Amino acid sequence: MGGTEQNYVKEAFDTNWVAPLGPNVNGFEHDLETYLNQNVFIGALSSGTAAIHLGLIILGVKAGDEVICQSMTFSASANPIKYQGATPVFIDSESETWNMCPKALEAAIIDCIAKGKKPKAIIAVHLYGMPFNAATILAVANKYQIPVVEDSAEALGSKYKGQKCGTLGDIGVLSFNGNKIITTSGGGALVAKTKKIKDKAVFFATQSRDNAPHYQHSEIGYNYRMSNIVAGIGRGQMEVLDEHIALRRAMHDFYANYFKDIKGVTVLTEPNTDYFSNHWLSAILVNPEQTDGKTREDLRLALDAANIESRPLWKPMHLQPIFANDPYYGGTISESLFQNGLCLPSGSNLTREDRDRIKAALDAFFKG
Repeated sequence: MGGTEQNYVKEAFDTNWVAPLGPNVNGFEHDLETYLNQNVFIGALSSGTAAIHLGLIILGVKAGDEVICQSMTFSASANPIKYQGATPVFIDSESETWNMCPKALEAAIIDCIAKGKKPKAIIAVHLYGMPFNAATILAVANKYQIPVVEDSAEALGSKYKGQKCGTLGDIGVLSFNGNKIITTSGGGALVAKTKKIKDKAVFFATQSRDNAPHYQHSEIGYNYRMSNIVAGIGRGQMEVLDEHIALRRAMHDFYANYFKDIKGVTVLTEPNTDYFSNHWLSAILVNPEQTDGKTREDLRLALDAANIESRPLWKPMHLQPIFANDPYYGGTISESLFQNGLCLPSGSNLTREDRDRIKAALDAFFKG
């Protein structure tokens, strides 16, 4: 927390605005629109998952349709496809960004079309804050006229060629869950290119109430709107967003500097100057063939013994039991990332003493 969040929350209580509407909701949406600075329209929602779900509904995804989705991601990227009764088509990663592989994407589209089912949408993810290869991914999407839902849940503040993530696709998705770069405790937002799409999302998010003096509903609705109290936390968090990004990037630099002399360990880093990552999570790959047999899991357990939490990368969706029967295109890059990758402590509130503890544990493991 930055310290000013309680002021906005207190104002919500003092003015009796506690429902899923009010000045903080409007203000938070305006703050995000100003920050993203691409003439976008924000709908504040209860979660990033809700934003993906509404995005698919707005794009017309229905039961029996197919939706392409990055495999190396959290399950919240893919679950809304199933909410709609559609089939996810999972795509392998590229080695440079660990995000969706453009070649596998196009191969999947061509194959789906050949089978008579052109995908209705593409869900592309900025993994751990690292932008996906937007120029190539969007070029493939445009070639086949398939809209892109840009999952920027982990990438608020990241940029691709100077443009803020969340504004690159047809519909953007943000998350303010408790572990994100800024938090509202729980919450998310849909980023729309037009006010019409934003208004449609808010309509669906407020139980699809028709414009009538009584309660009338002509479409299925959802309880997905953000509350005024939660939005107040978000308004305070926006004041420290740039500071949080700087702190996360500093943690990445700490790891990059440490591991530059450790053979067999690579840190997820921007491929070139087109990419600017908020480094929401700092992650590494451990190659046991170059580390005298020391594995990712050996390192995780060593850190755990020192009371330092780390975690394997997301288990790819095509390896998850719930998605085992859904199609997958690509090779084994995402599987290799999962087997050898580790997310390291990356929080915005880590202290110098914390970094000293991490370094000592890494020294003990790699240098003995």
